Amino acid sequence: MSAKIIDGKAISKTVRTELKKTIDKYVHKGLRRPCLAVILVGDDPASQIYVGHKKKACDAIGIDSRIVRLPAKTKQDVLEDYITDLDQDEAVDGILLQLPLPGNLDADHAIDLISPEKDVDGLTPANQGRLIWMRSGHSSCTPLGIMKLIESTGINIEGKVAAVVGRSVLVGAPMTSLLANAGASIISLHHKSIDCPSLTRQADILVIATGVHRLVDRNWVKPGAVVIDVGIHRFDTGIEGDVIFDDVKEVASHITPVPGGVGPMTIAMLLSNTVDAYKARLDLD
Repeated sequence: MSAKIIDGKAISKTVRTELKKTIDKYVHKGLRRPCLAVILVGDDPASQIYVGHKKKACDAIGIDSRIVRLPAKTKQDVLEDYITDLDQDEAVDGILLQLPLPGNLDADHAIDLISPEKDVDGLTPANQGRLIWMRSGHSSCTPLGIMKLIESTGINIEGKVAAVVGRSVLVGAPMTSLLANAGASIISLHHKSIDCPSLTRQADILVIATGVHRLVDRNWVKPGAVVIDVGIHRFDTGIEGDVIFDDVKEVASHITPVPGGVGPMTIAMLLSNTVDAYKARLDLD
């Protein structure tokens, strides 16, 4: 058996196409376009690439994007002033603070200044709390995209065992909440967990978000499981994930590639959250 590849590029393209139709409909009615503001502090090469991809994606579907570029030596109060100004700007629907920040800045405190309604990255404590309480709010983009990928396989999440390896506020923690809200029984694992493979082999759905290159082989995987690889590791020869793809695909039923799996869905869900924020602020159907 060889796993079916979950094509994140194709699924994200479908999402973007529908979002563009929605935006075009409102613009045709004479309304302004949605607006996403992105704050980039410093000159981290990876962050600059990610911001470029986000701007390109916004342009392609008709979202106005504002890129605020600040030097690495920016002080905390200056950064917070920019966030506050954008948060109060009626023409801005969503705010994204590109992470990581330079070491002299407090990311948690900066994120706290973004109102939940404009927190299209789903990182504020308010939105993460709403997720746990199963209330409406913006969910973190990568976990939200993963849910779309899992659903594309046709698996009924309700009643299944789902293991999430990694518990960051960006991926692992909100991922467990989304899966639990969908009716899965959750196994949450992290770097202090003992004998992870014995636990992940129980899972019908396995999400790997550890940041450890090629950590997971077939011994971690229940035959027929859906495997989602969130890891991104860049080398001169290409990009690889946390999962040993060629090994795990022989036992899984479905698996995401790296690249081309989770990555495209993260940006698609950022666009989706921005459009949702726009519709909510303008009270649109």
